[in-house]
Amino acid sequence: MYDSTLAIADEAIRQIAPRPRNLAETGLTQDFLCDLLAKHCYWGGVLNQQQLVERLALAWPVLETLLNFMRASGYIEVRSPSENSSLLRYALTERGRSLALDAQLKSGYAGCAPVPLALYERVVRAQSIHQSVVTREIMARVFEGIVIRESVLAQLGPAMHSGRPIFLYGPPGTGKSYIGTHLLGLLADSVLIPYALAVGDYVVQFFDPSIHHPLAAPEESGQLMLDAGHDPRFVRCQRPAVVTGGELTLDMLELAYDAMTKQYFAPLQLKANNGIYMVDDLGRQRVDTTDLLNRWIVPLEQKQDYLTVGSGTRFSVPFDVVLIFSTNLDPLALADEAFLRRLGYKVRFDVLDSAEYEAIWRQVCEKLDMEFDQASFDFILELYRREDRPLLPCQPRDLLGLVVDQCRYEASAKRLTNERLERAWNSYFVRPVSGHSGFSGASARGEPDGPPSQPLI
Repeated sequence: MYDSTLAIADEAIRQIAPRPRNLAETGLTQDFLCDLLAKHCYWGGVLNQQQLVERLALAWPVLETLLNFMRASGYIEVRSPSENSSLLRYALTERGRSLALDAQLKSGYAGCAPVPLALYERVVRAQSIHQSVVTREIMARVFEGIVIRESVLAQLGPAMHSGRPIFLYGPPGTGKSYIGTHLLGLLADSVLIPYALAVGDYVVQFFDPSIHHPLAAPEESGQLMLDAGHDPRFVRCQRPAVVTGGELTLDMLELAYDAMTKQYFAPLQLKANNGIYMVDDLGRQRVDTTDLLNRWIVPLEQKQDYLTVGSGTRFSVPFDVVLIFSTNLDPLALADEAFLRRLGYKVRFDVLDSAEYEAIWRQVCEKLDMEFDQASFDFILELYRREDRPLLPCQPRDLLGLVVDQCRYEASAKRLTNERLERAWNSYFVRPVSGHSGFSGASARGEPDGPPSQPLI
């Protein structure tokens, strides 16, 4: 079902990226598009007019110009319509197959027609995330029902409104990752994401379904595709949100090239343009933290990033991202003051007080369809006091989840008891073992302490 609210910005979207009506308006050369069309016909076999329109995301007048040229050059031949359709069909000649194979050697890309870099830059500027308006009312609505201190909201709101980088820090388990990714809910509008970018003769695949989530759209007939709407080389999506943790390496921030398929792929920060990019667990990546932070200095200062294709050609791309760093390590041990100064907002997340912890505990109980029990809650607080552990927002979900596991195992109703809570507590927390009479350094390393007292069977 098409959401009618999407129609509100349709006209603005069309103005940002109008549909190309002729070859010149695509921003691509005739030779480039002929190569791409030949690859489609090579892999797709005999294709009709509508199939070509959908595969290349170009209006029929543009494709007709290309097909007439390729037909006159002996690359393509026209086949008669199929029995149940009046649409003409097109197939490669022997000369056309040679053209397709030569084109495949240069680039393995065979998707929608790419967007020229200059057009992409204009579209990014027109839908910049830094133009988004975040108010106190929007913050209150998005974070309704979430236990978060007003002082933290008072920092995050202006930070998102400004578009400046945000540095979240504090002990592990205090909700930095959850709140950081939840900030995308403040940005409810849509943006245009290209299927691919054209950088000279190179094609960079851009659209990533794991990051870019298309919005629902009305079903379009073939004729409507030819005459209306925005440039179909773009997909209308939610603003993107990219989150990377300890797996992040510097290579992931550069163009990726697959030598087997001869294709380039956009790096993470480019895919995050017009959205949010969160570097979670800063300091735990498989790359030196100083090198990682230095990688962001130029993009943060110039709002431009620089990438390199295989030939050594260096080109700039817009950097329109709200960059969020999150760490549970000491910020001063990760970055010097010069870099921290470049980050507009430093927001500390801390442990909870008992009232905040109870609010989360009640929410989790309700979500798990489990009755809140004051006596059981007082018991769990006593366990915290006994072992001098901090109250963290991630723990109610984890502890109560362990209680539910016990109830399912026992095939009994979900009910809190002190016994179940204590078993959950003992399963959840790890206690130091050094110096224990039954656990030596050898056994800690997985080595036997000595010969077994009985033969192993």
